[in-house]
Amino acid sequence: MRRRAFLTAAAALTAGAAFAAPRHPKTAPAGLVSLTKAARPIPPEERLARIGKLQRLMGEQGVGALIVESGSSLEYFTGVQWRRSERTTAAVIPAKGETVLVTPAFEEPSVRETLAVGGEVRPWNEHESPFAVLAGALRDRGVGSGKIAFEDTTRLYIVDGVKAAAPALGVVSGTALVRACRLIKSPAELALIQTANDVTLAALRHVHANVRVGMSPAAIGAMMTAATVSLGGSPEFSLVLINEASAYPHGSKQPQVLREGSVILMDVGCTVHGYQSDISRTWVMGSPTARQRKVWDTVKRGQEIALAVAKPGAPVGTIDDAVRAYYEKEGWGPGYKLPGLSHRTGHGIGLDGHEPPYLVHGDATPLQPGMCFSDEPGIYIPGEFGMRLEDCWHMTEAGPKLFTALARSIDDPI
Repeated sequence: MRRRAFLTAAAALTAGAAFAAPRHPKTAPAGLVSLTKAARPIPPEERLARIGKLQRLMGEQGVGALIVESGSSLEYFTGVQWRRSERTTAAVIPAKGETVLVTPAFEEPSVRETLAVGGEVRPWNEHESPFAVLAGALRDRGVGSGKIAFEDTTRLYIVDGVKAAAPALGVVSGTALVRACRLIKSPAELALIQTANDVTLAALRHVHANVRVGMSPAAIGAMMTAATVSLGGSPEFSLVLINEASAYPHGSKQPQVLREGSVILMDVGCTVHGYQSDISRTWVMGSPTARQRKVWDTVKRGQEIALAVAKPGAPVGTIDDAVRAYYEKEGWGPGYKLPGLSHRTGHGIGLDGHEPPYLVHGDATPLQPGMCFSDEPGIYIPGEFGMRLEDCWHMTEAGPKLFTALARSIDDPI
């Protein structure tokens, strides 16, 4: 469970959720050393193999090219790490021939820094149309008619702009094409996800040992960020929910301060060469009540059930069904009703913190080796507290394999 944060520093100080944009600390926590020195980025030959697979799929489906705008899929295929803005940066990946990257002229040197697959770069100046440049790249790669594809996440003005510049082309969804490439993680991807999770768990261990009564969510989040940087990760998000705020999966704006008996729910993650971690831990400052302990144990059992029913070939949605059925027998719900589990049991993870498939009722995607997920069936009691435990895992022929071991108990949560 995660979301991007755009709170100001002042807002983060008063919010129940410390979702501030990560800032690198001025001083590093003592005793923490980098865990990422041996981590290696995805090599160019693997990215070229990804493009080769995509081109084969396009050929089979009669698609002339895929246009990929800035975002995780652009990084996945080309290595280019670039933010979205009103100025279009996008790649034309043709079914035959080299990739063409289109980007603002003044951004070209920066974009080239992460371009890992070669190909042509075509810049456009501020008074020019990027869509005309994209259409020209399509023509030069032999795509003057027929079908071109865009991911469903591509902004509409880009799709419309290309359609207007190349009216002879028909537009189809490229989401299934991209998903067929990104769904199964390679050994190199699994290694980076493993390292990212190692960093996050070690940072959580540091925070758990150093939280003190009187601390705010923002202070705890800053400690997490500092530890993550020292351990070699790039902080991605730090959600800190304490007291009643923990009953809401993404927190509350009501100010919270850590006290004896407080529930502390942390949902945190980082990236290593672009690949993400996502871990949640919940514990109590001091001694848990019998009710808190019971809810924590139920959530832990929900995690175990999710892993137990994950079998190769099974629809991913059946994992959510199994967990929810158990919770309902324990008196929570039914369905998404509170108190209970108000969100899905988990999500895919890789270059994006949330990516398909999803562990939610109705997702019929069959489990396959190499798929990666979170396992996070929380329980939330409005007005009291919430408990969430989250670990990521990947599917193997023999069954699920965790990137991090499940928490032992509410007394030993890390």
